[in-house]
Amino acid sequence: MTNKVLLLILLSGLLFSLTLDRIKTDLKWPAPIQKKTANYSETSFELGRALFYDPILSADSSISCASCHLSYTAFAHVDHPTSHGIANRIGKRNAPGLFNLAWRQDFHWDGGVQTLTGQALNPLTHRAEMGETLENILLKLNEHPLYAQLFKRVYKQPHIQTWMLLDALQQFTIALVSKESYYDRVSRGKARFSAQQAQGLALFEQHCNRCHTAPLFFSNRFEQNGLAIDSSDLGRFEITGLLADQGKFRVPTLRNISHSFPYMHDGRYRSLKEVLRHYGQQLALNDSQQKDLIAFLKTLTDSTFLSNSRFQYHTLTPKP
Repeated sequence: MTNKVLLLILLSGLLFSLTLDRIKTDLKWPAPIQKKTANYSETSFELGRALFYDPILSADSSISCASCHLSYTAFAHVDHPTSHGIANRIGKRNAPGLFNLAWRQDFHWDGGVQTLTGQALNPLTHRAEMGETLENILLKLNEHPLYAQLFKRVYKQPHIQTWMLLDALQQFTIALVSKESYYDRVSRGKARFSAQQAQGLALFEQHCNRCHTAPLFFSNRFEQNGLAIDSSDLGRFEITGLLADQGKFRVPTLRNISHSFPYMHDGRYRSLKEVLRHYGQQLALNDSQQKDLIAFLKTLTDSTFLSNSRFQYHTLTPKP
């Protein structure tokens, strides 16, 4: 073994030890911002899950929440750059992954909603998405024997009301927590990074961690990430009216990033290579460094979450 090879092995081991020490400090998750409501129970979770997968919530009963938020793609939408609604209507923004929402301060790409309970209002009633009215949704649910039974069991009220519908959907989405990735196993001392993954983490901490902060790998800020400002979608500016917010969008999570393509608010990039090419130009990252970063980003994939049958479709059945 040459001295050069031995030195590389020693440096690789040192790099792994240093990165492991750093991520151990990230083990403690912050307190959640969004809270489970007083109505939370296994029955309310199952009710919310049933609603999430049921096209009854759309105007023509053709799509459900799950149509744009697929469990095996981290509840993101991989088929199209932007959301597709009833009657083949196309939205202007990419449907982001729905998980770890309890730690979000604002929702949607522009932060136009501040509570997880209220988050569902926009997709339910938006013309380019589910295109329904709350009045019609409530009428359909109140006439549905199984939903009428489940809502009455959870909320102790004779008729389904808007707040109950939104609360039930929140019961499901707040439970979508992803924290069992390879990165998490390494942080608990149950696995080891390869030299490439460790180098990728070092690059990530140098260039990306300010916005995509561990352990959530997002922040509750809105940033302009170097994309040209599009006058048809000014992002956060459409909510605040502040010129400084033009072209700013919320910082997405990087957990499960290898499964939640396409990327950016408008879904313009189909692959991580394209994303890193964009940032690589800004940060002067060469091809080798971009590959190292991608190797690290793939350690954020939580296969347990993606395949969790508890979060997938279940037939709605009456309760005893």
